[in-house]
Amino acid sequence: MVTTFNEDLFSPEVVQDPYTYFGRMREQDPVHWNDAYKLWVISKYKDLVWVTRHPEFFSSEVFHRDPLPPYPDIDESDMGLYEYVKEFFSQWFIQHDRKEITVHDGPDHTDMRKVIHGYFTPKAMELWRPLVQSAINQLLDEAEDRGSMDVMRDYATPLPLLVIAAMMGIDTSDRQFIRSLAEKLLFIGRGNNDRMQPLTEGIVGLQEYLAPMVAERVKNPNGDLLDRMTDAYRVGVMSQEQVVANSILLLLAGHETTINLICNGTRAFMTHPDQWELFKSDPDARMIRATEECLRYDPPVKSITRIAGDNLELGGKQINKDERMRWFVTSANRDPEVFDRPDDFDIERYPNPHVAFGSGIHHCLGATLARLEGQEAFRSLAQRFPNINMDCNPADLTYTSSITFRTLERLPLNLS
Repeated sequence: MVTTFNEDLFSPEVVQDPYTYFGRMREQDPVHWNDAYKLWVISKYKDLVWVTRHPEFFSSEVFHRDPLPPYPDIDESDMGLYEYVKEFFSQWFIQHDRKEITVHDGPDHTDMRKVIHGYFTPKAMELWRPLVQSAINQLLDEAEDRGSMDVMRDYATPLPLLVIAAMMGIDTSDRQFIRSLAEKLLFIGRGNNDRMQPLTEGIVGLQEYLAPMVAERVKNPNGDLLDRMTDAYRVGVMSQEQVVANSILLLLAGHETTINLICNGTRAFMTHPDQWELFKSDPDARMIRATEECLRYDPPVKSITRIAGDNLELGGKQINKDERMRWFVTSANRDPEVFDRPDDFDIERYPNPHVAFGSGIHHCLGATLARLEGQEAFRSLAQRFPNINMDCNPADLTYTSSITFRTLERLPLNLS
């Protein structure tokens, strides 16, 4: 017997516990047509991987190709803003799939990635580990002085922002302002019918802030990440406006998903005390596998969007050209066909072929940086505050109403 599914993907049922909801869907209807939002929902691991590795069939140029109005509905008076938002996001070559969802396909996308790929190699990212450690020590010192910590507000949020802002040469005094603007961009994945207003405010504010910086880097290169982005303009891969748009992307993608990794991972440790005991017994040795399990068990990004580039069959269903699709990482990472005991949090799990960072040519560009920040954040927390515990009932924790991100509103801890 097939279950009748609640088709509102922004409902509290789905937002609070996507694992039960998409687990049922994965078992009974893994290629599911959601009639409420007119899109295909992909929940099985093998289907997700196949889709990600066949970009010739599933385009990331959603804003260019989607013939339907936005979902959920927006205020009719905001349709002009929606057109502006579509035009802006169509300039992005990477978005948030564990840092990226690509909106350009084929050679153009590859040429764009080449411009900054060298900046994000494992060897290059290791040079930033001391900066990450320094930022962590500063934040944990402040928490120790207070005697308590909201992981979301006091740790997970400021850490990756400090790091990506330093990489881009953003003044320390401007970082909270940048965060307030970046938060508005997250409305793109939310269900508010007035979401175009804050989204547009975030875009305009960041454009006004970064455009002069990009222009300055064009004239006076200095070797930072923002300067590396301007290489795309120098070699003719991007216009200066596209450089600004993709710098906004890197600023957002460079910290938002890492915030969720740290916060969701800490929650997983706190609700699995046996795994926390195991981890803190030797965090240096276990931080790599533990971080990978945090990424699998409760990934920062819930879903990625695509649009069918042609008619094809998937999972016995006929998908037509220009139909919407979303694949759900939260479901694929708990697929029992791939993961033994998929609903268990096991920091010694190996191998761990999770898809929190995507797959194929659209694999997350910033995956190495996210891993580094997660490893150091968990290790330092265990070393400094081994006796931490949650200062609330886990059932009282709530998540932001988003179809894209798995974001806790708060996570209060006692430090001793």
